[in-house]
Amino acid sequence: MTSALPSVLDLAPVVPVVVIEDAADAVPLARALVAGGLPAIEVTLRTLAALDAVRAIAAEVPDAVVGAGTVISPAGVADAVGAGARFLVSPGWTESLLDAMRSSGVPFLPGVSTTSEVVALLERGVREMKFFPAEAAGGVPYLKSLSGPLPQARFCPTGGISPGSAPTYLSLPNVGCVGGTWMLPADALAARDWARVESLAREAAQLRGR
Repeated sequence: MTSALPSVLDLAPVVPVVVIEDAADAVPLARALVAGGLPAIEVTLRTLAALDAVRAIAAEVPDAVVGAGTVISPAGVADAVGAGARFLVSPGWTESLLDAMRSSGVPFLPGVSTTSEVVALLERGVREMKFFPAEAAGGVPYLKSLSGPLPQARFCPTGGISPGSAPTYLSLPNVGCVGGTWMLPADALAARDWARVESLAREAAQLRGR
């Protein structure tokens, strides 16, 4: 990944994966996550509010490193970077999507779930990837198996990870961080209970040390 930004994998042990339905929630939500020690925030491009949310966080929460997730097309890359995304995450990759992410000027984590996909990215000089869907694709045993033959690949596993399983992932030599949603429970978001989000974020930020 090429950018002045440090590796996304090294910003925090957990990257919150955020689905925002109302852009008005973006700034207080981001502030709560940052206050809890999780500065890297992946806003998924799954809702109509997503780009406005990225734009608002980029403009109003300077301590946040806001990224865009569920980036699945070159147009999505352009839209996300135009809105102020400082990193990009995709659930998978194609040649055209990889080219667009490379050309974007921001760090990116293309998604993989098989050894062949990892090797194909390494062949193209990409060493940092998203492993998705982590639990469904083999979880900790799969990533542990990859660390022997492919030690140069580093991952952010996402998908089905909980506060109980996260420390085991984080103990692997080829895992830099994990992605998760557990610090964003639906009832807390519905109630706009940002204090609870901050508290859960603080617990997540301490998982690497367990």
